[in-house]
This record gives sequence, structure tokens and C-alpha cells, in this order.
Amino acid sequence: MSIESPQDVYTHGHHESVLRSHRWRTAENSAAYLLPSLQPGQRLLDVGCGPGTITIDLASRVSPGDVVGIDRSAKVIEAAREAATEADAANVTFEVGDVYALPYEDASFDVVHAHQVLQHLVDPIAALREIRRVTRPGGIVAVRDADYAAMTWYPPSAGLDEWLTLYHEVTQANHAEADAGRRLLSWVRQAGFDPAGIAPSAGVWCYATPEDRTWWSSLWADRAVASNFAAQAIAHGLADEVALEHLSDAWREWGTAEDGWFSIVHGEVLARA
Repeated sequence: MSIESPQDVYTHGHHESVLRSHRWRTAENSAAYLLPSLQPGQRLLDVGCGPGTITIDLASRVSPGDVVGIDRSAKVIEAAREAATEADAANVTFEVGDVYALPYEDASFDVVHAHQVLQHLVDPIAALREIRRVTRPGGIVAVRDADYAAMTWYPPSAGLDEWLTLYHEVTQANHAEADAGRRLLSWVRQAGFDPAGIAPSAGVWCYATPEDRTWWSSLWADRAVASNFAAQAIAHGLADEVALEHLSDAWREWGTAEDGWFSIVHGEVLARA
């Protein structure tokens, strides 16, 4: 049966400043809640794998089990394949795929993982149902998403306040949910998972060392003017280039604060299929 995919818009896009952030991600810093459930020999699907750093890391945990990473961007999939070759990760394959119409038989995987995916979808519940379909009975579905409204920082910054407001406006215009983290438990329940097999939790990224502040502020300073987020803000009539430059400057200013601190709260859910 064919499934018509909703018209999702990826807020961030694949500008270098975005991929710079994605390449930083590992299983340890982005999927720690899942790691105790992994065992050698499991077959794992990573939905929305991006450049593949988490996928390759997860593959090392389930080896010799097969791991498949999918993303809808062919360019990003090619980069992931190159990364797997460099890492000599022979048990990983990467494919272009659609989360609403996964090209796999029912009950094909022991584990399905999706990191920072559901927040960008018009219909996250439909995606979760499709994910559940390809997970074997008793298998694990693991989802993790940021909650933008729960982001917090110091010192106070009117510019970062404006950035967060604009980010919410852009995602709302895209019919996506920036505050997905707090909704994951509800979405998983609505997708039909047995409440008795659901384990919700939360995880945090924190950028407070001089190196982390410099890295985080510089990539968002670039994203504010050069990523899809910037292009969409202009296209939706929510900001102009001058306003975006103001946000970029605010990020760079925050990054110079010696006592600067930024945290991101993520919702996390493990659910038995």
C-alpha cells in the first residue's frame, strides 16, 4: 500500500553550519538512554541518520548485527557512506528513505532509533506508527528530541530571546513542533504503543566551557544567516537580512561571555513494540 507523505520542511537544512553540529553527535552524548538496551547481534534502523556519526557509533555496539541508516537527503547519505568507509564500519549501510513509508517488511528490526527527527514532522504520530510496524514484537523504539522552549542560557540576552521567538515562529509556519521533547510520551502513546512498555526520560546537552561556548555560538551565528532556518524566516516574512544579522551578532556576543552557559533539554522515550 502506498502512503502519501505529508509535506515536511526541514527547518535546519544541510548547510555546513548544521552538519558541523550533527557531526559532533555520538551515541554517548546523544543516545545514552538507549545504550543499556543494545546487544551484539541486534538489527538496528536509524531514522533520519544525517551524516551518520550516531549510526556508526551504534553499529559498533550491536556488531555483528546489521545497521541501516536512512535519511531523505541523498547528499547527506553519501557523506554518511564516506564516514562509514573511513570508520571501517562494515555492518552499516545507508539508504535514502521516507519515515512515513519505510521500505522494509513488518518486524524487520530489533531496534529503531530516531534522534531529532519527530520535531520536524507534520505528522509525528503517523511516523511512529510506521516505525512501530517495522520493529519486531518486543523490540525497542527509541526517540529523542529537543525542547526549544526549555532551552536556557546565561547571561541574559535580548538577542537570543528574539532568536528563540523567531525559531518558534518559523517551525510553526512549517507545521512542525519545536517543543517536541515534552510531547514524545504523548505521541508514542497515541501511536499505539502499550503504556506498560514505555519508559520516558530526559537528557541534557550543556555548553559552558570556553571551547564549547565558542563552538556552539559560532555555528548558530552562521545558522542564523546562512542555513535553511534563515531562508525560511525570510520566505515566511518573519524576518529580513538585517534582523538575522542582529541575531547572528547576539550569538557571537554570548559566545564571548566568560561565564556563558547554555543548556538544551531533550525528551527521550524507549518503547516496546
